Amino acid sequence: MNDTELEVKFYLSDLHGLEKRLIAAGARLQHARQHELNLRFDTLDGSLTAAHQVLRLRQDQAYHLTFKGPAAVGEEVSDRKEIEFEVSDFGEARRFLEALGYIVSISYDKYRTTYQLSGTMITLDEMPFGNFAEIEGPDAETIRAAAGQLGLNWEARSLMSYLGLFDRVKQKLSLTARNLTFDELSGQRFTGEDLELTAADL
Repeated sequence: MNDTELEVKFYLSDLHGLEKRLIAAGARLQHARQHELNLRFDTLDGSLTAAHQVLRLRQDQAYHLTFKGPAAVGEEVSDRKEIEFEVSDFGEARRFLEALGYIVSISYDKYRTTYQLSGTMITLDEMPFGNFAEIEGPDAETIRAAAGQLGLNWEARSLMSYLGLFDRVKQKLSLTARNLTFDELSGQRFTGEDLELTAADL
């Protein structure tokens, strides 16, 4: 079992245009568009966040419990330890984590569509602050080749997490929203400049 996650993300100006290119390139649909809810847990003193570790409970077509370690520094792609497995009951998994002393530090949601192409998994993510593509693969070369196949500007890639980008835009725009959810950010409009990202599909 591979416990390493290698991926990059790209900010998009035209998510549907990229999806058309994916289909034209022969990508295989793995999961149709679905809503995804994520709860991130931490200790009361925030020790996991301070150590750049993630403890997450996710609900989409199933329920997943995930641990992520800190990302390696200076890599071409985001490279971090990841352990993820399914759980049978979302509510009970949450109660289990809370019984161990963890609390929900933040929640975030997205709409995600997943494709497979050329040995990579490509997700199209509709986030409350914009649209993105994530490409995950076995190595940086394979990921970069898939990005090139789709006409994405490699230099515009981001290695930041969505919550890292949320922290950035909160500080830049002095947002008071606690969670990265469509409800809390309803009516708010964001630009690439707000995120300090350039659209990779221009």
